[in-house]
Amino acid sequence: MDVIPAIDLLEGRCVRLYQGDYDRSQIFSDRPVEVARRWESEGATRLHLVDLDGAKQGESVNGEAIAAIVSAVSIPVQVGGGLRDEEKIRQVLDLGVKQAILGTVAVENPDLVGDLCQKFPGQIIVGIDARNGKVATKGWLETSEVQAMDLAQRMESQGVAGIIYTDIHRDGTLSGPNMEALRELARSVNIPIIASGGVSSLTDVLSLLSLEPSGVTGVIIGRALYTGDVSLTEAVGAIGPGRLQDVPPDLGSSAWG
Repeated sequence: MDVIPAIDLLEGRCVRLYQGDYDRSQIFSDRPVEVARRWESEGATRLHLVDLDGAKQGESVNGEAIAAIVSAVSIPVQVGGGLRDEEKIRQVLDLGVKQAILGTVAVENPDLVGDLCQKFPGQIIVGIDARNGKVATKGWLETSEVQAMDLAQRMESQGVAGIIYTDIHRDGTLSGPNMEALRELARSVNIPIIASGGVSSLTDVLSLLSLEPSGVTGVIIGRALYTGDVSLTEAVGAIGPGRLQDVPPDLGSSAWG
């Protein structure tokens, strides 16, 4: 399982939102390249970038910052936010981004996702951001009537490489991941699932390992890394090779018992 640091970009700065609320953002750094280098140096094997301005406006806004991050690190970078047509996706992939994350377009034009998967094999993943089980769109500003599980199954049939599942009510709250929803989603599809939202501690990270056999292959961590509630080095070490031997008994019992 990958531990994937999140870098959310708003006006070129590294921020975190609370439950997706743009009016409740907290700036953690105005130097996102330095943040990316730090996460790589602490053991990250992949980075998760979100263009928050792009998600809101429907077009890439933080392209310069994204390009600078991709150039500064040697690990794969996945990017989402405002990627709603082939041209925008091609532009971000041309920057050296490994995978493009689609959100709104998966709800509004699911057949297009299938076409994009054929044109960019292995490089299209879909972010399913759920509010009370229904998929939110347009930077979480709107909520559709589409059920998260239904969308996941349809996206699997379209050929996406994986799904990032975010429980909006838990995102940025440090309240723990929605294990039940993740378990149900992972069992409903046969493509990789990346968990996102609510991770507050190493215990949360370890608890997600119980879902790895079901297809949860990674966890995105944002606020908890920036506040220091989770050490990236410790998290990577805990779920890497030999992790069971390295897990302290008190954490191991809660995660595996």
